Amino acid sequence: MDINQSIKQELTNLDGQEVNEILGNFGEFKQYLAGKVEIGEKMGLSHESLTKATQHVASYLANHEEPRNREEQVLMELWKSASPEEQKTLASVLLKVVQ
Repeated sequence: MDINQSIKQELTNLDGQEVNEILGNFGEFKQYLAGKVEIGEKMGLSHESLTKATQHVASYLANHEEPRNREEQVLMELWKSASPEEQKTLASVLLKVVQ
């Protein structure tokens, strides 16, 4: 299973309560993402691989979840307005925020 499938599987396996806990507060979302980034770093994933993984998470959230706070609303609007290259840049910036 490749990393994209792993990410999609993990996101779809979260139950509603877990999703609400993670996305209900932007600080919680950042902590969750930081934990996943730390795991990826320990696995030896490159910055580029982590950025791609962050892109997949952001795309999934933008397409499958409603924003639960102002920060998520802004991120979703930026994400949906951005070109694929701009989305890569946004993912890289989000990655920096949680590292």
